[in-house]
Amino acid sequence: MKVAICWDADADHSLALPSYETRGAAGADVRANFGQRGGLLTLAPGARALIPTGLRMAIPEGLEVQVRPRSGLALKHGIALVNSPGTIDSDYRGPVGVIMVNFGDVDFEVTHGMRIAQLVVAPVVQATFDLVDTLDETARGVGGFGSTGVVT
Repeated sequence: MKVAICWDADADHSLALPSYETRGAAGADVRANFGQRGGLLTLAPGARALIPTGLRMAIPEGLEVQVRPRSGLALKHGIALVNSPGTIDSDYRGPVGVIMVNFGDVDFEVTHGMRIAQLVVAPVVQATFDLVDTLDETARGVGGFGSTGVVT
């Protein structure tokens, strides 16, 4: 499976493209790319920011690229992605950014070239939505959050 990638106008081309760090990895790591000058961005506790990757993509129709957090950043620093998983649609050709948030209690520095998220390529199924008068019955019915029981 191939996803075409090109650099954004000011991107630092010396950084690695998204890559699978182990043979069994589902997600390819993507890096912060602050452009030719490099740099960093400091996320204060509770702050969020759009971090550029320097990339644009052409994703084949019938697929999406999901943007997911990196577990090490979450565990060690409280860093997450606001819209997780984010979706890059097959018809989008603009710059790819990652919306990061600091749930930790100290400032976090996002540095140029840092691995900030994972990209997972996944199939897309588009449904048709039909308006009906009633829905079929199920064992759960209208039970909402927590209605399936408590784990002990």
